[in-house]
Amino acid sequence: MTVTSSSRAPEAKHVGGRTPRIEDRRLLRGQGIFVDDVEVAGGLSMRVVRATMAHARILAIDTEAARALPGVRLVLTGEDVRHLGLIPIEEIGYHEMFPRIDEFGHPLLAVDKVLYVGQPVAAVIAEDPYLAEDAAELVSVDYEELPVLLDPVEAATSSTHLLPGGNEPARFLKQYGDVETAFAQAAHVVSGEFVVGRHTGIPMETRGCIVEPIPARKELWMWGPVHVHDSRRVMAKMLGMPQSSMRMRHTDVGGNFGVKGGAFPEYVLVAHAAQLLGRPVKWIEDRVEHMVGIAHAREQVHRISGAFDAEGRILALRDEVWHNHGAFMRQAEPLVSDITAGMIIGPYRVPAYDVDLHAVLTNKTPLAAYRAPGRFEGTFARERLLDLAASEIGMDPVELRLRNLLTAADLPYEPGIEIAFEPYSFNSGDVLDHVQKALVAADFDAWRAEAEELRAQGRLVGNGVGLLMDKAGLGLYETGSVEVDETGRVRVLTGASNVGQGVETILAQIVADQLGIEPDIIDVLHGDTDLIPDGVGSWSSRSTVLAGGAARLAAIKTRDKALELASEMLEVDVSDLELRDGKVQVVGTPGMSLTLTEIAQRFDNYSARLAGKEPGLGADAVYLDDHMNYPYGITLVQMEVDPTTGSHTIRKFFVSTEAGKVINRLTTEGQIIGAAAQGIGGALFEEFLYDEAGQPLATSFMDYLLPTADVMPRVDYFITEDAPTPNNPFGAKGLGEVGLIAVGAAVAGAIDDALGGEFRVRRVPVHPQALFGMARDAVAGREQTAAQEGASSDTSALDIHLGESPTAGD
Repeated sequence: MTVTSSSRAPEAKHVGGRTPRIEDRRLLRGQGIFVDDVEVAGGLSMRVVRATMAHARILAIDTEAARALPGVRLVLTGEDVRHLGLIPIEEIGYHEMFPRIDEFGHPLLAVDKVLYVGQPVAAVIAEDPYLAEDAAELVSVDYEELPVLLDPVEAATSSTHLLPGGNEPARFLKQYGDVETAFAQAAHVVSGEFVVGRHTGIPMETRGCIVEPIPARKELWMWGPVHVHDSRRVMAKMLGMPQSSMRMRHTDVGGNFGVKGGAFPEYVLVAHAAQLLGRPVKWIEDRVEHMVGIAHAREQVHRISGAFDAEGRILALRDEVWHNHGAFMRQAEPLVSDITAGMIIGPYRVPAYDVDLHAVLTNKTPLAAYRAPGRFEGTFARERLLDLAASEIGMDPVELRLRNLLTAADLPYEPGIEIAFEPYSFNSGDVLDHVQKALVAADFDAWRAEAEELRAQGRLVGNGVGLLMDKAGLGLYETGSVEVDETGRVRVLTGASNVGQGVETILAQIVADQLGIEPDIIDVLHGDTDLIPDGVGSWSSRSTVLAGGAARLAAIKTRDKALELASEMLEVDVSDLELRDGKVQVVGTPGMSLTLTEIAQRFDNYSARLAGKEPGLGADAVYLDDHMNYPYGITLVQMEVDPTTGSHTIRKFFVSTEAGKVINRLTTEGQIIGAAAQGIGGALFEEFLYDEAGQPLATSFMDYLLPTADVMPRVDYFITEDAPTPNNPFGAKGLGEVGLIAVGAAVAGAIDDALGGEFRVRRVPVHPQALFGMARDAVAGREQTAAQEGASSDTSALDIHLGESPTAGD
């Protein structure tokens, strides 16, 4: 008898609730196993020698002293690994658009010249990490300095080419509608240049990996990479191995946010060294290495213009963007550039649009995706433009936005552009309705009244607003399986990664509801390619929808099989059965029942063979989803600035989102609050600065500012479930990034409002010294000229490259 997925499902008890995180049982007790906790007998340690110049020709590398040090087992230079090639760009469609894109990939070790401070130049493998570090310091590199390019606008047209293919590996042109006519007929045309500085995710755990060779099977076992299946594909290809000979093993991940997700040069070097030496090799980076070697993010220059009618309605947007990718293209790039170009229009009704985005190489650390890649940057530029338009048109900035937001009447909104090879299609929601509800929930009118009253007392208090739209669920498929153990526990396997977002808990909730059991008897396994042959990983707020979708399908198949087997065991028709509280029982006769455990026990290998069926109780599944979903919302910030010190206080912080369907309210709230902290960091604190020679000035937490607990405000949030997406069975929208997307824009607006309403902030982060200067000018009546401000500047005499143009406000 065949049972389909339409069989009666148990009542949902856990999805939508506040199930505590399963992961926390081990993590909060110090029982997590991270990559540096993995020890293999006979292991060696690797230390990387990194470039000390931003752009220079390598004249000579002297490794003799390092090789002669007792305990050193191997020293590698670029010539030793040249044959392995560059780290390949992922095959996700960009090779067809940009046939030479592979030429811009990252080398394992520098050959001929270096392109950024921190680039790997040599690798030393020794008996212990201290000896490896001592030996690395003995490696001497002779450089011939070359011209340095730091600004992406300058680099795009510079005659100095960093690589033979030039400095612009990719360029994205996206357009629809009649932009020229819209601008020609507009009642108001508003333009501005806006800059987002360079920062990155700062996970508690730095990068690291360990590789153990298994000579008898000609295999490599590896711990450390985050997205194990992608990393295995890349590394096996470079090392000339079949994928089946490379096994990725599970570890916990101490934070990722996208920046640890690729196959880094150091990972391939460790594997190659383990192959050569026939011994395990481990590499764990220190924080200084992390600051110059991890994937950086952001850094974009936007020259954006808007055409508006007399009532403030958007007629067209035009933007030219320079995206600073650093010295090489990382594994999945130019994906972030593509997303940026597609998402600038945000949650607004934009009849015509034209964007020209330059993906540019410079002498800085290469970048990759970091939480809300492209959306934080593009949202800042667009929302600042709308604030500027409101000021120039003479409209309230909130009212201007409300007039342009998408409503249910606009759906499906399909303006005619693609994002990452998928047509942009916003098909569920009413942004205007949600934002109006959010403003009421926040009591924003009271915020405004309070700020006005405090300003009347001489205090610098202001409110800022930023609208956001995210894209979530990128990546076509995910894998999953469910197995009911004979002891009563349920095992869920997933191709996703647990990077702190709570995927073990989410999948346990989903499977528990389908099987009518409790999440605490479910074990979720991930990150082991022998257990899970294929998978995609966790990024782009995709885990709940895609990994959850695969787990749900596998659980439904398992439920269907349980009903089928129970119908034979109980000798009743399957239509008379239901699954409730972990038991398959006859409807109306609970005494006639079998637990899932009993079914798994009774349908062992012997019984299955007699019945001519597949043994065990479980199923595999692949969930396909070729449509992204688009959560949206608003971020509100109230700030107070102290003109005597330039310090600030975030008095209120509010963020909203349309979730479609919340799977776990506890983890959703945690995701929003954590993202808000990173958004505040990108708006007010975090930036990788360089001097004019390309030397990084932020290589420790003394120089790279982070928001700490004492400056973090209470984060209030407002979540609606009014518009479930039709693209997945949950109706859920990805929520991992909504908390930070519009923070930069809202903070900038709050600063402007606090300092008297004059439009000032054109770049983020707003550094303390910049905020002090703006506050001082506001109190003094802003009488000083730009030249006078420069003469009395409180900034260091050191020439610091911030990445902004001469017209960018600070």
